[in-house]
Amino acid sequence: MTVSGQEQPLIRVLYDVSRHDLRDRTLPRPVRLYLWEPDHPLAVPAPLVVVSHGTGGSGSDMQWLVRPLREAGFRVMALDHHGNNFVDGYEPEGFLHVWERPRDVSFALDALAREQSLGPVGAAGFSLGGYTAVALAGARVDPESLWAVLTGAVPLPEIPEFPGALEALRKMYPEDESSRRALDAAAADLSDPRVRAVFQVAPGVGGLVTPESLATVQVPVDIRWAERTRSACTTWTSSRTWSTFLR
Repeated sequence: MTVSGQEQPLIRVLYDVSRHDLRDRTLPRPVRLYLWEPDHPLAVPAPLVVVSHGTGGSGSDMQWLVRPLREAGFRVMALDHHGNNFVDGYEPEGFLHVWERPRDVSFALDALAREQSLGPVGAAGFSLGGYTAVALAGARVDPESLWAVLTGAVPLPEIPEFPGALEALRKMYPEDESSRRALDAAAADLSDPRVRAVFQVAPGVGGLVTPESLATVQVPVDIRWAERTRSACTTWTSSRTWSTFLR
């Protein structure tokens, strides 16, 4: 990882051979990581917070959340979710197959754990990244609700970063029983026992998450909305939630 005090992250690209690249099925799925060390570590090893970006964003664009985390003594790992980041470009699955995002995080944690002690781990996310973070704590998407969106029974709000994403996905995946069964992956248990606390900033796709799965979440979850988000992030990093559960 980077040397303490550096503003620029160490950038690494890992490849998940269990999933394919959305542009070339013969290649593994890429997961780009941005890694920062804390300014003043809380402990050795310093607790790690994984940051998931919003729709069409990038881990490289999450400095507004990374900075207060580093200042509070956390290591930070932000990710680029394949097909849904502006660095590599957009693919319809990257926007609509949201369950692949928490899998990115667990894959990255597995890779880092093979190299060094992770210490306590927390998950934070903005917008669609908010879903990513809480999915790691046990939240699950309802496949029936997702199917209703994909078939048009329930309107999908326009996606500014990728207008026509739903139509593009329909061309790639016909509305048949095999496509419906594929959505069962959305209801899988994507929780990661290493995640001890969750912070959501203006979380997205809440209407697709089942209340039953939310009832199973056992770790602390803090939620902030758009107004005064950045100042709230600074307050949150030193809150009792994180000082208690990430040491």
